[in-house]
Amino acid sequence: MGLYTYDGTFEGLLTVVFEAYERKTWPHTIEQEHLAQPSMFGQNIAVTTDEEKVSRVWKGLQKKLSVGALKALYHTYLWEQPGFEMLLFDYMKLAIDSKECIEDNYAASCVLRVQQAAKQMFREKHRMEAFVRFQKTADDLYYATISPDFNVLPLIIQHFEKRYADQRWVIYDTQRKYGAFYDLNAVTLVNLESQPDKRTSSAANNIFSEEEDKYKQLWQVYFDHVNIPERKNPKLHLRHIPKRYWKYLSEKQPRLQLETK
Repeated sequence: MGLYTYDGTFEGLLTVVFEAYERKTWPHTIEQEHLAQPSMFGQNIAVTTDEEKVSRVWKGLQKKLSVGALKALYHTYLWEQPGFEMLLFDYMKLAIDSKECIEDNYAASCVLRVQQAAKQMFREKHRMEAFVRFQKTADDLYYATISPDFNVLPLIIQHFEKRYADQRWVIYDTQRKYGAFYDLNAVTLVNLESQPDKRTSSAANNIFSEEEDKYKQLWQVYFDHVNIPERKNPKLHLRHIPKRYWKYLSEKQPRLQLETK
């Protein structure tokens, strides 16, 4: 048994699987190299991502698992909850070692937990796709910030790329400090090294075009019209739109004063 460290990538995790089988040394812990604390007991094995080893492991998994199960593995990696590395390792080892398909073997805790994680990711993905609201900057760039419970940004890019193919946009995950930038041709992942301080916050607010207030007003008016008082159901409303998502919704922001002429 040993501590395996890797670079934090999905490919790095697949390399850990290859190394463990090659060494016949199974991990008791897998940690990202910048977070790992050396173990006083057992081996400390630092793994370097190797594309050839990644390919061999992935091809082996493709023979054992369906496309849906392979997606669930990647979604569990993006799930990022404590212990997800060992959960994925246990699942992949079970799949590789078993002669039969393991996907419905819910007696194995790792199979059940991967399915549960994938369902959580699916729900968060669709909520983000529904609740993201863009603001238009003065140079015609549409900008939105998100702070999801899980790392779903890679999963929602395709949705927005198709829906807003004729607009330049950025979706930035403020919690994980990276975003996706679409330039009308392709999507590029971007990082902001630092956040603006208080001295620049007022200047940053001026970057948004005057049209943005009009967009917010339109969303609020639409929401008022479809939100018929006689049909209000607060519990149902909160179940479909939890409060933690309200910060993304224009209709949930303080009312803007309409100009009168």
